Amino acid sequence: MGSRPVFLTLPFLLLPLLGLAAGGPKLTRKYQNAANKLIDAALKDDAGYAKLTYLCDRIGNRLSGSEALQQAIQWAAEQMKQDGLVNVVTPPVKVPHWVRGHESAEIVAPVSRPLEMLGLGMSVGTPPGGITGDAVVVSNFDELEKLGAGAKDKIVVFNVPYESYGKTVVYRVFGPSRAAALGATAVLVRSITPLAMQQAHTGTLMYSFDAPQIPAAAISIEDAQLLGRLQAAGSTLRVHLEMQAHMEPDADSANVIGEIPGSEHPEQIVVMGGHIDSWDVGTGAQDDGSGIMATLEAAALIHKLGLKPRRTIRVVFWVNEENGGKGGEAYRDWVGDKVKDHVAAIEMDEGAERPVGFGYGPFLGPHFRTAERAAVAPATPTAQDHESMKICRQIAQLLRPVEADQVHEGGGGSDIEPLTNAGVPSLSPMTTVAHYFDWHHTRADTLDKVDPDDFRKNIAVLSVLAYVLADMPGQLAGSPL
Repeated sequence: MGSRPVFLTLPFLLLPLLGLAAGGPKLTRKYQNAANKLIDAALKDDAGYAKLTYLCDRIGNRLSGSEALQQAIQWAAEQMKQDGLVNVVTPPVKVPHWVRGHESAEIVAPVSRPLEMLGLGMSVGTPPGGITGDAVVVSNFDELEKLGAGAKDKIVVFNVPYESYGKTVVYRVFGPSRAAALGATAVLVRSITPLAMQQAHTGTLMYSFDAPQIPAAAISIEDAQLLGRLQAAGSTLRVHLEMQAHMEPDADSANVIGEIPGSEHPEQIVVMGGHIDSWDVGTGAQDDGSGIMATLEAAALIHKLGLKPRRTIRVVFWVNEENGGKGGEAYRDWVGDKVKDHVAAIEMDEGAERPVGFGYGPFLGPHFRTAERAAVAPATPTAQDHESMKICRQIAQLLRPVEADQVHEGGGGSDIEPLTNAGVPSLSPMTTVAHYFDWHHTRADTLDKVDPDDFRKNIAVLSVLAYVLADMPGQLAGSPL
């Protein structure tokens, strides 16, 4: 994902959280009227879903480096202006340009059968005409290591049962290099999803510097299990894999940024958004078209209702989250020393199913995504963290009308991680995530998967959360690394 940002200790985080501890119990009453107006407006809103419809149906999938992504960026900037946001800019970002090309996979022995597959993002391709070789199925990294030399010149198949996305995705991300280190020629990974629907789920991999780069693809749950059964029956497996995947030179792209200026402290920023890029399959409806369109509509409703928060609300559509993270890194560089003026960062990137609440970042909770950060984050939350959690619970009470009043320990996201590492308090809306990983990174991530009523409720959550954070006395605590 590129180099890590320079971690800053922000002086303002060392100051008391003025007004929070004393004002916490009063916070719900203070903002009840504004919250009710925002929620009512959101639940009647049609404009947000109309924007999402245009993005998905007229522009479509938006992989970094593609013409469609550039079209989406230009359209989004104009849309922000039409919605009343000001200071709309598109700061340039260089992004990786991976091209999928033609691809296919099939079993050639002991039976002849095509495999449902999608190449993994950033994978290298096969030689022209593909490769054919013996395959070996393993169900975890321990089994791979026990193979040792037995993996040499083999196509390794990771048939790993889904536990959770966070636990199982490591086989997609790191499995190809782990197998390559033992001499494997290619890797097939069982799709990271709980739902078997004969569908492959793509996603990025990360090659290590100390192993060869070998082709890697995802296959459906059903096909991974078939290969496992054939091996268990004593058959020698042979598989043919063909991938034209390759890298083009880095492409010119951009983040999209617009603002509602603060009425008293415009220099202080509450930033919220999601990522505008998507994989090159499906149309990026849930991941993350719903996130960016919901955050934009939340800001638009604040503007339409004439609410004027003390601080600036900044909407950002980050680019290249899916296969590089360059948009988040570039935004951190773009703000420079003004990162100290960011009082909160909100990222919506888990789809727009029915909302249940939001997560707050300093705690190592179930939605705390980044394992690297979790390994070095403070083991014990500070007193200020606990006071901030009390404030989050007060804000959450405002969301009872949409049954989204839960607050979980742990929040954030990959695009705002550079900000989080610099000490900016991070939050993330949370939904039921009932079906998100059924569609995630597949051809099925299309508009019909986004329920309009659930989408409106997410707009309501974001509008209330952003407005209160931008207007309330004091601010939440962050945990700089």
